[in-house]
Amino acid sequence: MSTDESQRRYWDRQAPSYDQRMSFFERRLVRDTRAWICGQASGDTLEVAIGTGLNLPCYPHDVRLTGVELSPAMLGLARRRAAALGRDADLRLGTAHHLDFPDGSFGSVVCTLSLCAIPDDRRAVAEMIRVLRPGGLLLLADHVAGATLPVRALQLLVDLVSVPLAGEHFRRRPIRHVRAAGMVVERHERYARGVIERLAARKPTE
Repeated sequence: MSTDESQRRYWDRQAPSYDQRMSFFERRLVRDTRAWICGQASGDTLEVAIGTGLNLPCYPHDVRLTGVELSPAMLGLARRRAAALGRDADLRLGTAHHLDFPDGSFGSVVCTLSLCAIPDDRRAVAEMIRVLRPGGLLLLADHVAGATLPVRALQLLVDLVSVPLAGEHFRRRPIRHVRAAGMVVERHERYARGVIERLAARKPTE
């Protein structure tokens, strides 16, 4: 079984209870991050790993949104949420490892709380940058390696369980891939002992 197929099956099983299980995490750690990220999107926007569509209420009304999601069950919930909100969005199955769009298709690319569970986060970031237009904005938020040694030590212990069980990593830092790719980080914030990190990075125009 491929890694994508294994992940698809896992998230299909998680879909029915995902929003409820996320509610505590949303209040205590995510806070205003969805609005912070989505409020900066403009024009043609791609959301990678859209999940159940928790970001949908946070986008400006004039954003032309496309969303990709690996799990059919999660995608079904996102489509229902979009319909309930009256948001016209192109929501389709897809994998972050192979985004099915030409180079430079979008003015904004969004990914929140998902790179932690995408098997190859470096490859996913590279794909997001590929489909971003020159001058476009990459908007990322995730839980990452903490700012202090005790926090990182605790995250290491959690990784020993969460990575084999769910493919979820607690000690990644996507910003390193963003900077290594030559993106210009315009806004960057960390909070909750450095565990939550959010950023806006511009693709050079050259």
